[in-house]
This record gives sequence, structure tokens and C-alpha cells, in this order.
Amino acid sequence: MATQAPVKTISPEEYLAQEELATERHEYIKGEVRLMSGGTPKHNDLSGNLFVAFKLALKKQPYKVYHVDQRLWIPSQQIFTYPDVMVASKPLVMQEGRKDTILNACLVAEVLSPSTKNYDRSEKFQYYRSISGFQEYLLIEQEQIFVEHYVKVEAKKWSLTEYTEIEDVIKLESIDCEIALADVYEDIEQ
Repeated sequence: MATQAPVKTISPEEYLAQEELATERHEYIKGEVRLMSGGTPKHNDLSGNLFVAFKLALKKQPYKVYHVDQRLWIPSQQIFTYPDVMVASKPLVMQEGRKDTILNACLVAEVLSPSTKNYDRSEKFQYYRSISGFQEYLLIEQEQIFVEHYVKVEAKKWSLTEYTEIEDVIKLESIDCEIALADVYEDIEQ
């Protein structure tokens, strides 16, 4: 019976030093570094459409919206990740000693890919839920019009609403805005 070689782990500081020089993005999960898979044009279009919709809806509001390349640190889980779209309350809370890593995401959206959808729905959602101010999570399907919208209703209790029609409008509770699925799926072939 073959034994697996132990996974090499590194410290958060080592990861950050490597990431500053990297040409690709990596997640850091409890000491393990994982290359993030590249997105398809459809994945990029969906996350870009959502980013633009949030930017317009939250103009002059006390929030910052980020797309793809903004790192998030989840200290209680020892996780660094790059959400597809992230909304954080102003003022931003940054990782101590860093100007490139946010701590206070209140909303995260992930565009689902075949290789990551199970992770996004399970462990990753669990990691995000450990962020104290995290209130909403959107999971967006690429191959059909389908958005799962989770809203925190109280400690350890989340509500799920599913959107399946192009005419649907997502009412975001924590940031008090609405996003039309027509805007999210604009120019996306189904």
C-alpha cells in the first residue's frame, strides 16, 4: 500500500512573500498553497457584469466593491482567497501591516465552475461564514440562469433564495440594493 507524501505547508508570511512575486493567484488554506484555476470568458463576463452592477448600485454608499484580484484574509480559518466579487464596508479593515489584504467582507459572490462549485458551496462558504461582518453570499451558475442567494438572518442561521428567471431581481439585505439578473447575465449565451 502506497503512502501519500505529506503536504508541504508554509506560514502566512511565506505565502504573502511568494504571492507578491507570483504571476498567478494562489489560495492559502491552513498552510497549504493552491493554484487558483483560470476562468473562462463566460466566467469573466459574469463576474465583470456583477462587479459593474454593484459599482453602479453602490455609488456614493459606504462600501467598496472588488473584482477577482483583491485578496481576503480570514484569520480564524487561516485562509487567504480571492473572491470573484467582494463588497466591504468602509472604512476598510486591512490585515495588520498590509495594504493589499482585506478582512471585512460583508458580501461575497462566486461564479461557479465545474472544478470549484462543490468547494464554493461547502468549505468555502463555511470559511466565509466565520467572518464576523459577513452577511450575504451569491453563487452564480454559468451554464444556466440560476443564482443562489444566502442571507444571514441570525447567528448560525442562513436563508436561501433561488433566482431562475431573467426578470428576477436580487434584493441584497446587508447593503440595501437590488441587482437585476438581466444585468448579471447580460450578453451571456446560455
